[in-house]
Amino acid sequence: MTEQQGELRVALIQGDIKLGDPEANHAHMQMLLERAVEQYPDLKLAVLPEMWNTGYALPQIHELADPEGQTSRAWLSAFAKKHELSIVGGSIAEKREAQIYNTMYVYNEAGEEVSRYDKLHLFRLMDEEKYLEPGALPEMFELSNGLTAGASICYDIRFPELARTLALSGARALIVPAEWPHPRMHHWRTLLTARAIENQMYVIACNRVGKGGDTEFFGHSLIIDPWGEIVAEGGEGEEIVTGMIRPALVDEVRGRIPVFEDRRPSIYFGGK
Repeated sequence: MTEQQGELRVALIQGDIKLGDPEANHAHMQMLLERAVEQYPDLKLAVLPEMWNTGYALPQIHELADPEGQTSRAWLSAFAKKHELSIVGGSIAEKREAQIYNTMYVYNEAGEEVSRYDKLHLFRLMDEEKYLEPGALPEMFELSNGLTAGASICYDIRFPELARTLALSGARALIVPAEWPHPRMHHWRTLLTARAIENQMYVIACNRVGKGGDTEFFGHSLIIDPWGEIVAEGGEGEEIVTGMIRPALVDEVRGRIPVFEDRRPSIYFGGK
């Protein structure tokens, strides 16, 4: 099928990240993005991994974080506009008013910033809560190709309430930048698949590879359709994972199994 028939090509930039070296990481992600647009001229959406500018160099994060995201935002905007490509800029360590956030920026094909999302749930096993500030609100955005999506970063996928809130608000895809480590690959694949099935939406998840300190990351970036079927999956090395999505499939699946119509919020705890 072609884009005119309703399909869109997505690329997950499954790259390695050099711990504590924003300049090297910027250059590396640019190289991978340039490779993606060269290899796939029909590419419409690219997704980067979590904290790609610094990795989890948290003890040094106040010195390494991008002030107001200025460097990262300017680059992502210019790249998106030049290549007429929507970009979910993974997430970066951003310094804002003396606080550090794990922040996702999204740009449409005109290079316009259409969303900013701060990770809501901080991961204690990697000491995020000691160095980072949590976000305050869920975030949805509509890309210029018409895809309405919700934001989720790594640990967020363990909280099904967030994905359901986004789906109920109109999201047709959940986009997930991550640094998800060994040995929890089974959790990664199972949780992402569950979020797709229970919300009848696409899940588009980009995980990093390589090693950061003593932690190893396994990749296996995934594109999962609203039936829970895997459209594309990466391996454990650096690569560009690509696949086609068809947003209209969301309506077809929701029409076949009317989960949202059959919900009974009045009997759930808290009425939700």
